[in-house]
Amino acid sequence: MSEKRAIFSDMRTTSPSSGKSQPTQQTPPSHGSVDAAIRAKLAASEPRKVFSPVDFLHLGSRAAVDKVLSRLTSTGALRRVARGLYDVPRTHAILGPLLPSADDIAKAIAGKGSLRLQPSGAYAANLLGLTEQVPMKLAFLTDGVSRTVHIGNQSILLKHTTPRNMATAGRISGLVIQALRHFKQAHIDDQVVATLRAKLTAEDKAVLLADASLAPVWIADVMRRIAQDKG
Repeated sequence: MSEKRAIFSDMRTTSPSSGKSQPTQQTPPSHGSVDAAIRAKLAASEPRKVFSPVDFLHLGSRAAVDKVLSRLTSTGALRRVARGLYDVPRTHAILGPLLPSADDIAKAIAGKGSLRLQPSGAYAANLLGLTEQVPMKLAFLTDGVSRTVHIGNQSILLKHTTPRNMATAGRISGLVIQALRHFKQAHIDDQVVATLRAKLTAEDKAVLLADASLAPVWIADVMRRIAQDKG
């Protein structure tokens, strides 16, 4: 299976008349140049990408960026899919307007504050093929604040959790741990183990073995079973 910081310069120049050091005067970008820069970035981006204002702060001040995003949204060049999140509208000939995927939304939310996200609950089980039903509420564990984002008729729930629960975030072991936790120990049978054993690659299984000590004892035992060649 397969962050932003502003850098301030303290450069100084020497005045020919006084010989004293004076701060360099830098002209802030105009609204027109910020608008053009944002449009260029949107045009060069992946079709499904979801943006937040943070993605454009290297192009101008927050006020200038917000003004451009508001203008682009009012003209239809951008769509506001949730508070502080935008995408370029896409339309399917038959299905009509297409909403961004949960993964695209999650990536944008994570990028806003350099957060880590870990799919959990029924969503983790679905991603691993243990259930075909996509839950209406997609749950993610995070090291950031808890919040809920509504996209169409679907909700994305971010739940703040402990550093231990985030220790395997972003790795296949994290996904397996959360899926098994969702099923609960009493419902983990040979079929669940066999499904995951067939689904995961040899590299995935090596990660499970390496991260087993980070999981609850009973989940660690299941992870080791999955990583075995035979049941």
